[in-house]
Amino acid sequence: MFTGIVEELGEIVAVEELAEASRFRVRGPVVTEGAKHGDSIAVNGVCLTVVETADGEFTADVMQETLNRSSLGALAKGSRVNLERPMALGGRLGGHLVQGHVDGTGEILSRTPSEHWEIVKVALPANLSRYVVEKGSITVDGVSLTVVEAAADWFTISLIPTTLALTTLGIKQPGDPVNLEVDVLAKYVERLLGKDKDQDQEEGK
Repeated sequence: MFTGIVEELGEIVAVEELAEASRFRVRGPVVTEGAKHGDSIAVNGVCLTVVETADGEFTADVMQETLNRSSLGALAKGSRVNLERPMALGGRLGGHLVQGHVDGTGEILSRTPSEHWEIVKVALPANLSRYVVEKGSITVDGVSLTVVEAAADWFTISLIPTTLALTTLGIKQPGDPVNLEVDVLAKYVERLLGKDKDQDQEEGK
């Protein structure tokens, strides 16, 4: 489980194409401190399992399913990535509950800078629209953010200088893909309400 508070702006050192998978080597001295085989690290919001670590870098295998459902397949040597270690049990929850399980990808539509922040508009897949609400939480490339406006096929987020400086959202341009993870609590509520409705129909209520 993650919080969406990015710890480090890392870099893809190498990408090895495998049979229906890819192996990434990522530079991240902060997140690899104390990391070992089998640990989890979120890369642009995608929970990956550490294969090995050495000299401030780690490798992770990315299966085809993950490449299909996220923007990780577009990464190449030199790409900058947001990195976060799992939250520690009993620690502060700085963002919101994030699983690192990407629900889909969006696209940066526009950027509107102002003196102290920047408004970024992101395209929203139709199947995720119902989970995104004004003032609700969403994870964009692993960054926990508050939705400013929510429409049927887009939403906006407001980025403060710290987020712009310390995450990839500061360098993403219109047309660039981003990973999206909606609030898991909304999905559970929907599932439970739908299940109750189905049960009522079966019981003739």
